[in-house]
Amino acid sequence: MKKSIASLTIALALGASTAMAQEALTERQVHTQLEQQGYTKIHDLKFTDGMWRARAKSADGARVAVKIDAKTGQAYPDEQVSRLSERDVRAALSTGGYTHVHDVAYKDGMWRAKAENPAGADVKLQIDPETGRVIGTN
Repeated sequence: MKKSIASLTIALALGASTAMAQEALTERQVHTQLEQQGYTKIHDLKFTDGMWRARAKSADGARVAVKIDAKTGQAYPDEQVSRLSERDVRAALSTGGYTHVHDVAYKDGMWRAKAENPAGADVKLQIDPETGRVIGTN
């Protein structure tokens, strides 16, 4: 009985490690995941220490090093980045009724811009870096 339990335990452990290895994303899948998360010019993609690693440009043009979860493809940049480019932010503001948009900049994890709101008043805006939604005005 003890031999059966030991054999079963070993078989389950080997089966689990095989299943885990099969769940890891391929290099092509990781590249696609990074593109879907807003990264471009992806290079130096390699697998080390249980994670994928790459160098890329974020949507705001910053060069970043990223670590990627081998199972989910979730990127963890060395710096906080935006998935939106400046053009994306300008487009979102325009469709939101803002005009004369200027001084658009990404700083401290937040897009900021100056514009005229739909009522014609000058405003300073804070914009969500993931959605382009205005989340604050001054």
